[in-house]
Amino acid sequence: MTHDDTLIRMANQIGTFFESMPDRTEALSGIAKHIKNFWDPRMRKVFLTHVDGPHHEDIKPIVLESVVAHRATLE
Repeated sequence: MTHDDTLIRMANQIGTFFESMPDRTEALSGIAKHIKNFWDPRMRKVFLTHVDGPHHEDIKPIVLESVVAHRATLE
Protein backbone atom coordinates (compact mmCIF):
# COMPACT_ATOMS: atom_id res chain seq x y z
CA MET A 1 0.00 0.00 0.00
CA THR A 2 1.42 3.37 -0.98
CA HIS A 3 1.29 6.62 0.97
CA ASP A 4 -1.31 7.87 -1.53
CA ASP A 5 -3.46 4.79 -0.91
CA THR A 6 -3.31 5.34 2.84
CA LEU A 7 -4.34 8.99 2.51
CA ILE A 8 -7.17 8.11 0.15
CA ARG A 9 -8.42 5.42 2.54
CA MET A 10 -8.28 7.89 5.43
CA ALA A 11 -10.06 10.62 3.44
CA ASN A 12 -12.77 8.18 2.40
CA GLN A 13 -13.27 7.12 6.04
CA ILE A 14 -13.67 10.78 7.00
CA GLY A 15 -16.13 11.16 4.12
CA THR A 16 -18.11 8.14 5.27
CA PHE A 17 -18.46 9.63 8.74
CA PHE A 18 -19.64 13.04 7.51
CA GLU A 19 -21.83 11.60 4.73
CA SER A 20 -24.50 10.70 7.28
CA MET A 21 -25.00 14.33 8.31
CA PRO A 22 -28.32 15.74 7.10
CA ASP A 23 -26.80 19.16 6.32
CA ARG A 24 -24.61 18.70 3.21
CA THR A 25 -22.92 22.09 3.59
CA GLU A 26 -21.99 21.29 7.17
CA ALA A 27 -20.70 17.87 6.10
CA LEU A 28 -18.48 19.33 3.38
CA SER A 29 -17.11 21.89 5.79
CA GLY A 30 -16.54 19.20 8.41
CA ILE A 31 -14.50 17.04 6.04
CA ALA A 32 -12.24 19.94 5.09
CA LYS A 33 -11.90 21.07 8.69
CA HIS A 34 -10.94 17.59 9.85
CA ILE A 35 -8.29 17.22 7.13
CA LYS A 36 -6.94 20.71 7.86
CA ASN A 37 -6.78 20.15 11.64
CA PHE A 38 -5.44 16.58 11.75
CA TRP A 39 -3.29 16.15 8.62
CA ASP A 40 0.08 17.81 8.39
CA PRO A 41 0.81 20.05 5.38
CA ARG A 42 2.81 17.32 3.58
CA MET A 43 -0.10 14.89 3.82
CA ARG A 44 -2.51 17.50 2.47
CA LYS A 45 -0.13 18.33 -0.40
CA VAL A 46 0.20 14.67 -1.45
CA PHE A 47 -3.57 14.22 -1.23
CA LEU A 48 -4.33 17.37 -3.24
CA THR A 49 -1.83 16.28 -5.90
CA HIS A 50 -3.73 13.01 -6.20
CA VAL A 51 -7.06 14.86 -6.38
CA ASP A 52 -5.65 16.97 -9.23
CA GLY A 53 -4.39 13.92 -11.11
CA PRO A 54 -6.20 11.95 -13.78
CA HIS A 55 -7.08 9.00 -11.51
CA HIS A 56 -9.09 10.26 -8.58
CA GLU A 57 -12.08 7.98 -9.07
CA ASP A 58 -11.01 6.13 -5.91
CA ILE A 59 -11.96 9.14 -3.78
CA LYS A 60 -15.56 9.35 -2.52
CA PRO A 61 -17.62 12.02 -4.33
CA ILE A 62 -18.39 13.84 -1.05
CA VAL A 63 -14.66 14.14 -0.32
CA LEU A 64 -13.95 15.51 -3.80
CA GLU A 65 -16.81 17.98 -3.43
CA SER A 66 -15.41 19.11 -0.09
CA VAL A 67 -11.92 19.58 -1.52
CA VAL A 68 -13.28 21.67 -4.40
CA ALA A 69 -15.42 23.80 -2.09
CA HIS A 70 -12.69 24.33 0.53
CA ARG A 71 -9.48 24.12 -1.52
CA ALA A 72 -8.03 27.38 -0.21
CA THR A 73 -8.38 26.15 3.37
CA LEU A 74 -6.51 22.93 2.61
CA GLU A 75 -3.54 24.39 0.71
